[in-house]
Amino acid sequence: MAKTNTEFEAVIYPNVQLVAGVDEVGRGPLVGDVVTAAVILDAKNPIAGLADSKKLSEKKLALMFDEIQEKALCISVGRASPSEIDDINILHATMLAMQRAVEGLTIQPEFVFIDGNRCPALNMPSEAVVKGDSRVAEISAASIIAKVTRDREMQELDARYPEYGFAKHKGYPTKAHFEALERYGAIDEYRKSFKPVKKVLGLL
Repeated sequence: MAKTNTEFEAVIYPNVQLVAGVDEVGRGPLVGDVVTAAVILDAKNPIAGLADSKKLSEKKLALMFDEIQEKALCISVGRASPSEIDDINILHATMLAMQRAVEGLTIQPEFVFIDGNRCPALNMPSEAVVKGDSRVAEISAASIIAKVTRDREMQELDARYPEYGFAKHKGYPTKAHFEALERYGAIDEYRKSFKPVKKVLGLL
């Protein structure tokens, strides 16, 4: 008999042991990789307080990140680079990064829940769940791993290029980011197919 995850809204789980959740962070930014994570949780070692990463404070995210790392059966991070995003577009790059996250798992899942409305091509059954990061525990855990991973990479980029303010806006298109981009130009980590970056580069 299929189980349901009682802490989350009515998502029916398949009758299997190893379920992975996959989520992405970074489709909207102008700079950096799109980062995905795949997580298989341990039913014998539950994690309280899992939620959509966008709803958690930075402090709570860091604590949850460490707890997931400690308790999950398996975690894998996948990514697609700015050049890959430029070559195949952000949607296809996101699907590619999700494939890479699942393929990187050292334990092969029997079923995969994907956040959103479409699934990448995988070697096992999968299901897309809209708003899955607040409905499926495995996707929630994946969203936290992906967000903390990408945010830390933006902090590292900020240390190299402090004038852009990456630690604050994380690469997303804010007024301050647009002003820095106009003033200092596009570094290599920018997605050159994105309209604001094209404009700065004189490609429009």
